[in-house]
Amino acid sequence: MRIALGLSYLGLDYEGWQSQPNGQTIQDKLEKSLLEFTQHPIRTHCAGRTDSGVHALMQVVHFDSPVQRDKSSWVRGLNSFLPHDISVHWATQVDVSFDARRCALSRKYIYILLESPIKPSLDHGRVGWCFKPLEQEQMQSATQCLIGTHDFTSFRAAACQSLTPIKTLHSIKVERKRQQALHELRGESSYWRFEFIGNAFLHHMIRNIMGCLVFVGQGKKPVSWMKEVLDAKNRDAAAPTFAPEGLYFAGPQYDPKLGLPTDTPLMNWLV
Repeated sequence: MRIALGLSYLGLDYEGWQSQPNGQTIQDKLEKSLLEFTQHPIRTHCAGRTDSGVHALMQVVHFDSPVQRDKSSWVRGLNSFLPHDISVHWATQVDVSFDARRCALSRKYIYILLESPIKPSLDHGRVGWCFKPLEQEQMQSATQCLIGTHDFTSFRAAACQSLTPIKTLHSIKVERKRQQALHELRGESSYWRFEFIGNAFLHHMIRNIMGCLVFVGQGKKPVSWMKEVLDAKNRDAAAPTFAPEGLYFAGPQYDPKLGLPTDTPLMNWLV
């Protein structure tokens, strides 16, 4: 039987999703818990690989199981073996034709950025950080040239394994939530939320776009520079890769006919 899972994780202590020889990845921990729970070695496949330090609100995974369990047993059983910073939220049996990655119609990522004169403390490792003030209108305007189907080579990591740099971005939203910083300087801070929805993403693509958006938001580059970077089709034309800590995989979108859950409680936290 083929099972689909929805899970969340804090990526701080892991070297991304994909299995590594040292076993310190999300996939390694999940497959270890599956082995302990079922007493059978099971290989998992995810909807979207995440890098070291990147988090997930709803990673979707599928695997073939030689044993039968009801939905609640998959959730409770796996969670009893998983580390505290990885949780299974739901489980359901799917048709053997279902593939978590290939069946995804789109994917959503969210980047949370703290703009503040003081570095993160309680939210360290969970947000990106920017010292200088940002301008929302300039950043939102700079995203417009990225919407649609383009060659995103300028935002692609050298180690990217994608067969093509051509991807489709459906939307990018830039939102600001201002709040008073609680420190002796009484400086003003803002949490920024950047939402990216596309059919698929290249390795480091969002973090490289974020680096460029911060340059524009700080006034280091004009709005028109973003299109120059895109048209260059050269990674050297873009800004440095931004920090992974504020990046969250918010999950894939599937055909509603599949009947898979579309969110987890954690998504209300950032969505």
